[in-house]
Amino acid sequence: MATPTNLPASFTTAQILTAAQMNGVRGAFRILQVVTGTTSTQFTSTSSTPATIGLSASITPQSSDSKILVLASIGGVNKQTNDTGMNLWIYRNGSQLVKTGAAICKNSTGNEENGHASALYLDNPATTSATTYAIFGASSANNAYALAQHQSAFSVIVLCEVSA
Repeated sequence: MATPTNLPASFTTAQILTAAQMNGVRGAFRILQVVTGTTSTQFTSTSSTPATIGLSASITPQSSDSKILVLASIGGVNKQTNDTGMNLWIYRNGSQLVKTGAAICKNSTGNEENGHASALYLDNPATTSATTYAIFGASSANNAYALAQHQSAFSVIVLCEVSA
């Protein structure tokens, strides 16, 4: 983990901070930028293979030391048939980072089940290149319907660059 500042471990009376130390305090753990993406286009899966649910956003970090806080709210999570639910993942540039939900809205019957899901992840992409984050989904059981943004429910992803 990057050291956020170069401040002394402790201070003494009448100690004066250097300009570099003051700048370190001012810049540490600040939100440098915020980017959002939204969708209300229904995603349907009958496969256990992850696919994009249509929710993504791109951010270009100002520093390779920055962290990216990924926040997502997925509306209209639904399962319609069989013993299934919705699995959800966060991907960065097409590569899986973390599974954030397993068998959401699952029940053991064929009855429809509705809900909402959220995802939260702090990433360290170590780059200053444009970076795309996306939410992927899949049915937790093959050949059983799992949906996101069911009936045009709204979903949002928020990317926050946090200075180191």
